[in-house]
Amino acid sequence: MSTTVGDIHRSLEEWAPAATAQSYDNVGLLVGRMNKGVSKAIVALDVTPQVIEEAIDGQADCIITHHPLIFKPLKRLTDSSLESSMALRLAEAGIALYATHTNLDAARDGVSFQLAKDLGVREPEFLSTLTDSIVKVIVFCPVDSVEGVRDAMFAAGAGQIGKYSECSFASAGSGTFRPGSDTNPHIGQTNGPREQVSELRLEMEVPRWKLSAVMRAMKEAHPYEEVAYDVIKVEQDFRDAGIGAVGNLAKPVTLREFLNATAHALDNPALRYVGDPDAVVNRVAVCGGSGSDFIGLAKAAGADVYVTADVTYHRYFEVLNNDGHPSMALINAGHFETERCTEDLLVDFLTQRFPGVRFAATKHRTAPVKTWVAGRD
Repeated sequence: MSTTVGDIHRSLEEWAPAATAQSYDNVGLLVGRMNKGVSKAIVALDVTPQVIEEAIDGQADCIITHHPLIFKPLKRLTDSSLESSMALRLAEAGIALYATHTNLDAARDGVSFQLAKDLGVREPEFLSTLTDSIVKVIVFCPVDSVEGVRDAMFAAGAGQIGKYSECSFASAGSGTFRPGSDTNPHIGQTNGPREQVSELRLEMEVPRWKLSAVMRAMKEAHPYEEVAYDVIKVEQDFRDAGIGAVGNLAKPVTLREFLNATAHALDNPALRYVGDPDAVVNRVAVCGGSGSDFIGLAKAAGADVYVTADVTYHRYFEVLNNDGHPSMALINAGHFETERCTEDLLVDFLTQRFPGVRFAATKHRTAPVKTWVAGRD
């Protein structure tokens, strides 16, 4: 059975759920059909006309990118602009386009984790985990039905706490009900007397984006015609999605040494930074792409240096003490450069899961911006 765009979508959703993307983002299938078969796919940071022609020439069925081609709704699909002309070209060629952007930024072992590893960080963790992402589902079951309901909820994605799965709690109690005239009760009789049944209160945590699937599975497995349940918001972070990454190097180095290593690792010979070149660097925080809003998180995490991109002039002052000296080094390493690892990251992930599909990183550098270093041709 051939792999479809839908299969790729479901696999990426398990790793980087679309619901973890930022509100301004536009991720998922942008052009094409979910049931389209895929035997070859091009992976790129951005869609460009060159990437599209590469896909056409190589007879690729799909292009998977980090940055979405379409951020805002298109009013027309014509060749009147770069964005709409590329979308039209893809549609004409029958090539699907899929984007996984800030949801992949937020994923464990996603973009920032890979950037951290590329810069020598060991066992990185999130700078900050996602908030307001977890609910608790409580359902009341007759004792002899609890295992079936519990297993169905687990299979739909409930009960994950950190690195532990199938986490739940059950407490015993007694439930009462009286079947009405238009009922088909599992226990008791229509228009019968009030029933009292030994039940278990079953509860488990569920990410918000899996709630619909968990509720559907729970109701299908539950024997009652009308299921008693509660969905409660909990003040607890979701630990498998978050912002940036932070961790320690194998051994401390000077900022000068770290700058040289970063320039080499990211193939960027011109880094903008704040910091003392002789300062010691051990703890490193990163955020691929535009991460200047998280300078405070990096400082709070005790980082000696924060590597990100798109830092505007006045944001550099945020790492200075009252005496004007840097309390933490800040490196602006380039948007493309800090996210280019995404191409190989996606190729490796998808190849492992779909060995029958040929995934290949684009041969083109998709960033329109280049760096000029004086004295270098």
